[in-house]
Parts: sequence; C-alpha cells; structure tokens
Amino acid sequence: MFSKTRVTENRPQQSSAPQAAAAETAPAPEQRKPEAAAQPAPAAPRPRAVPSVLSSDLIVTGNIKTQGDIQIEGTVEGDIRAHQLTIGESATIKGEIVGDDVVVNGRVVGRVRGLKVRLSATARVEGDIIHKTIAIESGAHFEGSVQRQEDPLNNGGTKKLAPPSE
Repeated sequence: MFSKTRVTENRPQQSSAPQAAAAETAPAPEQRKPEAAAQPAPAAPRPRAVPSVLSSDLIVTGNIKTQGDIQIEGTVEGDIRAHQLTIGESATIKGEIVGDDVVVNGRVVGRVRGLKVRLSATARVEGDIIHKTIAIESGAHFEGSVQRQEDPLNNGGTKKLAPPSE
C-alpha cells in the first residue's frame, strides 16, 4: 500500500541533515497538546448565525436571555433579552422584551425596550414602548405610551422628566 517514503517523495527534495535535525528538535505530538490546551483560543467575534427559533407549539414559562438572535413563534410567559428579537405572527409574549433590534409581528403584553423597535401591521402590543428609534406600520394595534430615550437598554424603568419650569 503506502509507505512513509512514498509520502515524502512527493515533497521538494531537502538534504537529509536538515530533516534529521528537524526530527530531533521537533517535540513529540503528546508534548504539543498541553501547550495548545494551556493557551485559550482568541475570542474572535463570530459572524452572526441563524437565529434561535422557538416554534409555534412551544410554551415557555420563565425568562430567556441570550446575546444572540432569537425568533419566537410560540408563547412565552416571562422576560426576554436578546440582541435581535423577532416576535412571529403566531407568538404571544407576556413580559418585558429588551433588545437592540426588536421586530413585533405578534402579540406582546408588557413593556418593550429597544434601540430599534418596529411594529408590523400584524402587531398587537399592550404596554409601554421605550426606544431610540421606532417604526409603526399601518394596521398595528398599540395601547400604551411611547417614550424615546438615548439608551433604552440600560435603563430598567421609565425616566420621569421634571415638569417644565416657567
């Protein structure tokens, strides 16, 4: 079959002295593994993957927190925090929603906080919206107050403004 000499014959010719010296100085494979394990891989930012999806037949009771993207089609009774959050047309959320980019196509009962908030024509929101930018399509149903803040994610509650002085 194959032999080691045949594999090395395909490589460019080197003198046998450097090969022997390299073989003597090269650490054994088992010696290299601890070094690789001791040095953690650099935490490079990963490209955005597909969002996690909670299907329409799923019911979650409790809070959901992720730094990634999530799409919810089912029912959630609890708070949700994500980078990009999409509430599907069949979804019902009872709790607070916090995200950099929030798109509501379904029903939300509770406060919505996001840098970018978009209510589509099929959205039904009962609660306050705290945002940096907002878009509400024609046909969306919304009951509550809307408040713009420069940083809506880091503020747990609504900021009450002092009455204007005369």
